Amino acid sequence: MAFDQLNQAGALANRLNTDLRDGHPADIIRRAIEQFDGRIALVSSFGAESAVLLHLVAQVDPGTPVLFLDTGMLFAQTLDYRRNLAARLGLTDVRDLRPRFEDLATADPEAELWRTDTDGCCHIRKVLPLDRALEGFDAWLTGRKRFHGGDRLRLPVVEHTEQHVKFNPLANWGKADLDAYVREHDLPTHPLVGAGFPSVGCWPCTQPVEEGEDVRAGRWAGSEKTECGIHVARVPGAAPFLGGDL
Repeated sequence: MAFDQLNQAGALANRLNTDLRDGHPADIIRRAIEQFDGRIALVSSFGAESAVLLHLVAQVDPGTPVLFLDTGMLFAQTLDYRRNLAARLGLTDVRDLRPRFEDLATADPEAELWRTDTDGCCHIRKVLPLDRALEGFDAWLTGRKRFHGGDRLRLPVVEHTEQHVKFNPLANWGKADLDAYVREHDLPTHPLVGAGFPSVGCWPCTQPVEEGEDVRAGRWAGSEKTECGIHVARVPGAAPFLGGDL
């Protein structure tokens, strides 16, 4: 994206954030889809809290592209949930994104990279596939919330990254808001939530949490890692990572 375009996109994101920072998630989504008609996607993990945002988007436009990162290391329950929930909500354009064979063959031929380099594993299985898919869009919707803590405590409703405007419609909502919405609309929960998984990622790096622990405490437990990388700022034009330490 050219410098002038970056400035324009950044200014637009700032204006939208001012307008929408106290808005209801449904209003934020409607404005986002209207603003970027045909050039916006929802990125969803179909994880523990995903049903709320997916339902909200389906009420506005069920044809909105939904990008789902199938890393090859997801729980079977997540794959079943993705199929069943998409069908129930009437989402008509769910796209399964998978890592390229050549990337896996080069960087993770034995599917063991997660043991030694979780950042590298996430990069080839999540970051690169999503970067490629988002090339056709100017904006995307995420399910991040401030109550998740960490860097998300300062999460704006609308932000601008290197290439896209990002909308975080649920940024202002807490766990009680999500639970109330699920009850109101009788939404199915991820099968692993009842087994103590309040946040669900890939099976090697996700574990159940104890009562009272942080929602994301079971993600990369025992390490300083808190994000998979798709929400981490990167230098425009940086060469793709294909193995080794980050």
